[in-house]
Amino acid sequence: MRLKTLALAIAATLLSTTALPPAAHAQVEVDINRGEVQPMPIAIPAFGGQQGAEIAQVITGNLERSGLFAPIPQSAYIEQGMDVNVQPRFPDWKSINAQALVNGQVTVEGGRLTVNFRLWDVYSEQQLLGLQFTSTPDNWRRVAHKISDAVYERLTGEKGYFDTRVVFVSESGGKLNRRKQLAIMDQDGANPSYLTDGSYIVMTPRFSSTSQEITYMALRPDGSSIYLFNLETGRRETLGNFPGMVFAPRFSPDGGRVAFSVERAGNSDIYVMDLRSRSSSRLTTDASIETSPSFSPDGSQIVYNSDRGGTAQLYVMGASGGGSRRISFGEGRYTTPVWSPTGEYIAFTKQTGGEFHIGIMRPDGSDERILTSSYLDEGPTWAPNGRVLMFSRETPGAGPRLWTVDVTGRILRPAPYPGSGTDPAWSPLLN
Repeated sequence: MRLKTLALAIAATLLSTTALPPAAHAQVEVDINRGEVQPMPIAIPAFGGQQGAEIAQVITGNLERSGLFAPIPQSAYIEQGMDVNVQPRFPDWKSINAQALVNGQVTVEGGRLTVNFRLWDVYSEQQLLGLQFTSTPDNWRRVAHKISDAVYERLTGEKGYFDTRVVFVSESGGKLNRRKQLAIMDQDGANPSYLTDGSYIVMTPRFSSTSQEITYMALRPDGSSIYLFNLETGRRETLGNFPGMVFAPRFSPDGGRVAFSVERAGNSDIYVMDLRSRSSSRLTTDASIETSPSFSPDGSQIVYNSDRGGTAQLYVMGASGGGSRRISFGEGRYTTPVWSPTGEYIAFTKQTGGEFHIGIMRPDGSDERILTSSYLDEGPTWAPNGRVLMFSRETPGAGPRLWTVDVTGRILRPAPYPGSGTDPAWSPLLN
């Protein structure tokens, strides 16, 4: 299946007119480093013009799901029919306790979509941000995500994660005839589509750093293979033929290598392949199960899990192999480690006490924190800002669903995709 590249031109110059005060240092902000964050009341009225209401709705949904913002219902708004080039009636917004206000205007002329928006600090009555986005009309959802990212960054000080996609395994049917298809969607569950037809089982899809390539494992009756799939061209190719079962592929940060595991006679080891030369090398040689490799953001190290100590624990080694050191020492089994894009944490699945948990720890193994607990939580993946994780959760009698949790464990909620899914992998921010 071929996915269309979304061309999006962006004008990043601050919008201003002589009738408006200049941008100023934010008097209003969300301190995301506090232990308890009170969501900021924010007003996002429908933008003027064609699809203005839909764009405001997407922005509202994105910011609300982050758990850091509390959008005020539009039924409470006093000022109506706002002009993006006219200063808001701030007393009206203060009276409903809006601390921030986002308003905008959409125009479509000559097949070109233009969206102007402004972000206001209601109590200081100052403009914090004003940007113009241009694109084709069918890209209006991506424009909404771009605006969401800009507002999130201006008010939290961290990059957003809304203009992204998630690749995952869509599951349907009963347990004895489960159909597993490679699927992709926007991070808010919109535009879901299938990349495989379900005639064979797929597992562990992962994005490259360019967001244009996916690697995944396919389990066919005649064996397993690792595939590379180009979203732009639709080209699909196998990574190579290996004696034994291959699984758990993951790109290096520069996209030039793929690390994976090969299982032979009950023993599995980690390999890495250079995608240009297609030469591969073996990184581990222990008589135990080593799997789930994940590169550090600078590509110099790999975290993986191994049962060489008697139970599955997390280890870190150099990206060329060697120098392995154990970093997890808790009770239970630690699996599916994945390094955060910021390098600050390693997320993992932990099984102990009859439950599964999603947790994080520092790369040296310190500061372990359990974020979720349930009948079956597994397979974490990081949003590109390293603030939010997506994972799959299964409850007895129900199919697996995708969930999200932030690094504090406080903001836990189902992902907006309505179907069953496992093995999510979050893309980097789209270009």
